[in-house]
Amino acid sequence: MSTASAERRARAVVLEQFNEPLQLREFTVPAAPAGGMTVACRYGGVCGTDLHLRSGHLPVPVPLVLGHEGLGVVAELGEGLEHDATGAPLRVGDTVMWASSIACGVCVPCRQHREPTLCENRRTYGVNRSTGQEPLSGAWADHIVLQPGTTVVRLDAGVDELAAMSLACAGPTVVHALYERRPVRLGETVVVQGSGPVGLAAAALARLAGAAKVIVVGGPAGRLDLARAAGIGDVHIDITADGPEQAAAAVREATGGTGADLVIECAGVPAAVAQGLYLARRGGTYLIIGQYTDAGDTSLNPHQIVYRQLDVIGSWAFTGAHVVEYVKLLPALTARFDLASLVTAFPLERHAEALDAVADGAVMKAVLGG
Repeated sequence: MSTASAERRARAVVLEQFNEPLQLREFTVPAAPAGGMTVACRYGGVCGTDLHLRSGHLPVPVPLVLGHEGLGVVAELGEGLEHDATGAPLRVGDTVMWASSIACGVCVPCRQHREPTLCENRRTYGVNRSTGQEPLSGAWADHIVLQPGTTVVRLDAGVDELAAMSLACAGPTVVHALYERRPVRLGETVVVQGSGPVGLAAAALARLAGAAKVIVVGGPAGRLDLARAAGIGDVHIDITADGPEQAAAAVREATGGTGADLVIECAGVPAAVAQGLYLARRGGTYLIIGQYTDAGDTSLNPHQIVYRQLDVIGSWAFTGAHVVEYVKLLPALTARFDLASLVTAFPLERHAEALDAVADGAVMKAVLGG
């Protein structure tokens, strides 16, 4: 365990007002709290949710240090913290990842429904921990303070940090969906709607889980080219160029005319839900992951749910347990897929450029740091 010595300072990217430029501020790094730790951030991931936070689409407190996904090096361990979530010993200098949220454990979803992802009081780094109460509680910073109860996982030596960050939020989100909500069954044909990080996580993990064929429906072409080059997906259909009807026809052809056993929505566009109903076979399943923020209503034909006798399932966020499983899967994922090629790193001071690149779709996955 290290002890705090001279006062340390850390830069952090702060959301001070919605729809205003983010600010790079400086904070004092406090001593690690008992049962927690301070981490020198190596990378903080830029997620589509961060765009919604900046625009005020979610009710969050400001000012706020952004960054709900991260990877870093243990700088100081608080009293009583000696092991990570798997029971492995923790030491200063270890490389770690952590779960973004801490569930309360006492609300009705936590205690009675066994659904900590639906916790009514969960506290999330980079989302609802304001700088006024908890400075340095986001990963877009030189240091982050992790509180007691945070799920922290030590990474094995040799794990590619950029590869780990490629699906840092998307990976655990899909682990939850495919482990708890609707597993992929051996030999299934799977269609994934969306070719962003969540879609590619779904496609990669579906293949690892035993899918016989994975069809990625997304766009623009550059994103599909990246997925193809990384080895993710067997068939790639550009809905932005072909349009919904032609894309649906291409899916039917790729599935032998019947549709997919499992369709996973990862696009985040409400209209994708109506389209997705037509991509599943009769008796198939539609698993909806991508509608994390409220982007509005859409029209759909409920007859397709009945006619196709579909199971329609939603999946929300993830818990620390799913982060643990994602980290365990990294060796298998990186052996099969070139995940590091999906990531573009930006220095912390170029945070505005990174957000613009994500908004424009110019990069697959942006991270701050390095």
